[in-house]
Amino acid sequence: MNLTTAEIGGYIGTFMWPFVRIGAMFTIAPIFGSQMLPMRVKLLIAVTVTLVLIPVIPAVPNLDPLSPQGIFTLMQQFLIGFSMGFVLQLVMGAITMGGHSVAMGMGLGFASMVDPQNGVQVPVLSQYFLILTTLLFLSLNGHLIMIDVLAQSFHILPVGTSGLLAEGVWGLVQWGGQMFAGAVLIAMPVMISLMVVNIGFGVMMRAAPQLNIFAVGFPITMLIGFVLIMVTLPTVADLIQRLFDEAFNFLRLMLQGGT
Repeated sequence: MNLTTAEIGGYIGTFMWPFVRIGAMFTIAPIFGSQMLPMRVKLLIAVTVTLVLIPVIPAVPNLDPLSPQGIFTLMQQFLIGFSMGFVLQLVMGAITMGGHSVAMGMGLGFASMVDPQNGVQVPVLSQYFLILTTLLFLSLNGHLIMIDVLAQSFHILPVGTSGLLAEGVWGLVQWGGQMFAGAVLIAMPVMISLMVVNIGFGVMMRAAPQLNIFAVGFPITMLIGFVLIMVTLPTVADLIQRLFDEAFNFLRLMLQGGT
């Protein structure tokens, strides 16, 4: 069996170009991009998904990986995959920010632990919301939807020198602003309620200056905060589901805007 250099390059490119996009997405995507997940496991997942998707994606052009066109294509595939994973990771960032705001309002900002998703210190409440988000993501088959959107991306934006345009990148920036609004919506009910409680403590302190408001107010604020979290938890779960739905819809729009 004799193989020419062009044929060998074609076989390599058939696997390499989709692998770059898929690997870049799994590097930062929720769950798959966790710091606690060994790099070898991430690599194995990316290789497995690539082998599964190769038969169902459009034909990959035969490009020399070392040519300027091949290097540009490599950069485009990495940018597309990284942007797709970053969109989903922004949802996790919004949840973390919302939990951090609630924790600071309750006086639990000092209670922190390592976030296994990003490997940084976050408040305990942020970690609680992240665990809830991860369970919702898996229960709603978010990981399967993510792979499905990844497969659709090769049909919407096939492998080639074309990639995300300025409109797609600018849409990604605007999407970050929407996630900031989502974080505010998560924390707003608890934050407003705690602000009313603190105003009430301020009035009590003016009426009775001899009352040690710090010794009384801190445990009461914490207790009220936990009660508010329990009451608003169903609303937060619905909001998290809506954020993920909007994220997947935005992914499709971003890819269509990149053609």
